[in-house]
Amino acid sequence: MSLKLLPNISSPEDIRSFSNKELGELCIELRSHIIETITEIGGHLAPTLGVIELTVALHYVFNTPKDKLVWDVGHQGYAHKLLTGRFEEFPTIRRFKGLSGFLKRSESEYDVIGAGHASTSISAALGIAEARQQLKEDFRVAAIIGDGSMTGGLAFEGINNAGHLGKQFLVILNDNEMSISPNVGAISTYFTRLISNPLYNKVRNEFWDLTGRLPIAKSTTRTLIKKVEESLKGLIVPGILFDELGFRYFGPIDGHDLDMVVNTLDNIKDIQNPVLLHILTKKGKGMVSLNMNNREYHEDAVKFHAVKPNGKAKPSDKIEKKINSKKPVPSFQDVFGKLSCEIARNRDDTVCITAAMREGTGLVPYSKEFPDRYYDVGIAEGHGVTFASGLASQGIRPIAAIYSTFLQRAYDHIIHDCAIQHLPVIFCMDRSGIAGEDGPTHHGALDIAYLRCVQDMIVTAPKNGNEFRHLLYTALNINDKPFSIRYPKASSVIFDEAGQMELLPIGSWETCRQGRDIAILAVGPMVYYAIEAANKLEEKGISAEVVNCRFIKPMDTSCLDNIRSRFSKIITIEEGIINGGFGDGVSAWLLENSFSGRLKRLGLPDEFVEHGSRDQILSMLGLDVNGLLNTIYDMVDEKKESHNYK
Repeated sequence: MSLKLLPNISSPEDIRSFSNKELGELCIELRSHIIETITEIGGHLAPTLGVIELTVALHYVFNTPKDKLVWDVGHQGYAHKLLTGRFEEFPTIRRFKGLSGFLKRSESEYDVIGAGHASTSISAALGIAEARQQLKEDFRVAAIIGDGSMTGGLAFEGINNAGHLGKQFLVILNDNEMSISPNVGAISTYFTRLISNPLYNKVRNEFWDLTGRLPIAKSTTRTLIKKVEESLKGLIVPGILFDELGFRYFGPIDGHDLDMVVNTLDNIKDIQNPVLLHILTKKGKGMVSLNMNNREYHEDAVKFHAVKPNGKAKPSDKIEKKINSKKPVPSFQDVFGKLSCEIARNRDDTVCITAAMREGTGLVPYSKEFPDRYYDVGIAEGHGVTFASGLASQGIRPIAAIYSTFLQRAYDHIIHDCAIQHLPVIFCMDRSGIAGEDGPTHHGALDIAYLRCVQDMIVTAPKNGNEFRHLLYTALNINDKPFSIRYPKASSVIFDEAGQMELLPIGSWETCRQGRDIAILAVGPMVYYAIEAANKLEEKGISAEVVNCRFIKPMDTSCLDNIRSRFSKIITIEEGIINGGFGDGVSAWLLENSFSGRLKRLGLPDEFVEHGSRDQILSMLGLDVNGLLNTIYDMVDEKKESHNYK
């Protein structure tokens, strides 16, 4: 559609003189522009479409950026970006060197706190509110939490603390799944208008102060008044829980009724107590049909949560190369979905657990075929790990499918509830390594480092889909310790659906290619980059040995000792942080065993890696074939200028 208002908005100040009609037209333009742009280039879509009216209302009512808005999670913030001076850059969102797909402090003063993980907003916003108190400043603070984030325990920890502190603080619960209450009726709407009305609050507070001056029965009178108000709320609104936690509760209201949202925010913005406003929205509004039954709506809302590019966009810097382009090969996540079903058919003692990532982890087929053995614990990774530990303690074999970056949130649970108890939970970590356009909050950079140091933890990485099968079955053969399997958001390279499993000796490596001059110790699919580089080196008269280090911990020390005795030059390559990673483990062993040669560790740097396609990032970091060749030529003292391998 033709945009008349949106291109002229450079900051929220530009919309504060808009009429109600213009605000409504702005919402239409925002929704249309986001749908058109994101369907073309790909990215999160449905979450932002559900908060268009709320976003406009917030920037209209609140004096941002002086007033602070904290979004949870950041993929709800696309409309926020468009209203805060990023219209021209918006088509670069999630592209290499472009706008982040989440909020990012270095990107805009309006992005108060960045968040790619869920359930963090209330705690962060409460910290901002208390900083206001410490610094004796005057501004409002609001946390907008939704898209499932209230299923995370951290959100309730924040609410509990905020209610205790009792300062001005607004939490907006964007209930886009109607998980708390489905009823938006005339009575609840009227009641919300009543209790959010400034006159009502003035009378209420004055009456409360008056009862405090009663000479007798002050406590009894106030208790009676509070019980009457709570009983009335309990009859027609679902806010009694929040009231008990120290919040004034308002809602639920229709989050797509712009006038109501604006009026309600205007009425409650200056209440000097913690406030929770409950709004009901439709995730994907404008893209998802609302005239359908509940099941169909939920399926479409999930479908449009994030979309792939429709092919119309023509990125100028797009790497088309695939490791294996001769025929389509399933991704690692799809392989996991197939293997989880295969295992479940063979073993009745297995279950699968995920944390609100059924689609992302590939567990849709499993959840349909084995619904009684599938558990989605919501955005509560810590609970999921401890829940898995409880299952394992009774002889059930849980497979916990959790993104590498999200498993960080459950670190103490992995140690205290699983490893110390010697419980055989299997951790399947999708998105290990570079997660692509979602950027630093989603890159699985740390799992090798943070799991290597956990006592008794077995840490592995398959080079392809077939080896993934072998490692899963090997993990099920271990009964007294946890077992982790990491794999990237990428092609599984090779997978035979009719293949047979093979039990692998714990700690065993595999020599994929013999060599004489240099040894390349590779982790996961990096093995194939190493093999391709070794083939190119052969043309230059350099012989490289490639070892598939599928067991990161424990290492194959007999193989490593053989390499130490035969090579003076060794390279390790992994799709994880160098500090504390696989290369560090190899380095420590070699040092203790008197290796006198040269070692080079390749991996992710000691800095947060930005967003971009996996190929672009690996190329930038020197972790692709060309980067590996550059490193090897340096190590063998060849001049890079004399070789053209770009």
